[in-house]
Amino acid sequence: MFNNLTNSFKSVVGKIRHKDDINALKKALTELKKSLLKADVHHKTTKELIKSVELETKANGIGQDAFLKALRKSFTDVLTTTGNQGFVYNANSPLTTILMTGLQGSGKTTTTGKLATYLKQRKKKVLIAAADLQRLAAVEQLKQIGAQIEVDIYFDDNEKDPIKIAKNAKKKAQDELYDVLLVDTAGRLAIDNELMDELKNVKDELSPNEIFYVADTLTGHDATKTAISFKEQIGIDGVILSKFDGDTKGGVAISLAHQVGTPLRFIGTGEKMPDIEPFIPDRIVSRLMGAGDVEGLAEKASAVIDEKQAREVTKKIKKGEFNFNDFLEQLEMMKKLGSMKSILGMIPGMGNMANQLKDMDLENSGEIIRIKALIGSMTKKERETPSILNLSRKRRLAKGSGLSEVQVNKILKQFKNASKMAKKMSGKKGMQDMQKMMQQMGNQPGQIPR
Repeated sequence: MFNNLTNSFKSVVGKIRHKDDINALKKALTELKKSLLKADVHHKTTKELIKSVELETKANGIGQDAFLKALRKSFTDVLTTTGNQGFVYNANSPLTTILMTGLQGSGKTTTTGKLATYLKQRKKKVLIAAADLQRLAAVEQLKQIGAQIEVDIYFDDNEKDPIKIAKNAKKKAQDELYDVLLVDTAGRLAIDNELMDELKNVKDELSPNEIFYVADTLTGHDATKTAISFKEQIGIDGVILSKFDGDTKGGVAISLAHQVGTPLRFIGTGEKMPDIEPFIPDRIVSRLMGAGDVEGLAEKASAVIDEKQAREVTKKIKKGEFNFNDFLEQLEMMKKLGSMKSILGMIPGMGNMANQLKDMDLENSGEIIRIKALIGSMTKKERETPSILNLSRKRRLAKGSGLSEVQVNKILKQFKNASKMAKKMSGKKGMQDMQKMMQQMGNQPGQIPR
């Protein structure tokens, strides 16, 4: 996500080797400026950042520590603007209504599905209104997304008025006690009067609690320009950046909040439905500095992992009773967290590895498919008690799964070793070992020293 900037920061910090070296600070600021502009940070935002970093560093005494603190503070200030963070529920009514807006092709409909997934994981009852009647495939796309994420969609194939769709959807949401109504509205290939008039009419009739604008990160500074235009003509309460996983520069995110004056609320971090994260400035800066976002990862995990089930699995691990049924259940939980790239990007020191993985698919990788095929060929008893898998059973499993006996033995050995490691990590010294491992990760290339 921010790999290019994070790596360049390391080089910039290295320019300041001695305290009170004003020339070294000037060189560092010059390189920082080049790095920011190269990363697509807006020139006005870059100018303000450079000025802020310089003043903060001088105020605290020129040196690496002062420079790092100045970097962290300046970026946090730039990314922080007046308004809400994340998702805010309506305090005056059981129903929270959100109007989703954006240009055609920005990923608005997909982002609406991702936001619904995020809310559903947090035990909210969500209804999506299919009020985009301009793009022929929009309603059908929402129906497919709704079926995929198991969220209700309100649509009317015979209705041509988006205002009536929105009104009827809100009535249904109120009558049937939904927590959140997300209204997917029409987009255009460019901003025009017809689009804005339609959005204004829907807004006036619906009285939404907030309006989100979905901006395509890959359009660069155009994303900022269109967001400003929507803010001026419609009024927006937050921006969601889609396709952020495809932008290795990351500069648009840094510029947008500063230039638009509206908070970034979420970012799309991958292609899967769970790949959306709240945009919390101090956490984003932590990732920008190469320190990951452990707090965000913990929050993400707690939303999708069943605590009772997790406790039962932990007990089994401690007793050495972890079996293949448990493995499949854990795999399903991991899928809910989103892409492996987005997960690793939140772990300190793992940002570069996340970039190397690109779009690794936890569900459809060759290794996982082979493991599932093997487990699918097992009897109930074999799944529950892996220790009974003798030579004849392994041969039968190889034939049933279409794998070679060598592949079967390799998978079973990996499973056995993983179970031993899990048991060791769950012991009394397990947390100490985990902390050592995390410290080693934190000292890998890519993390800026604190």
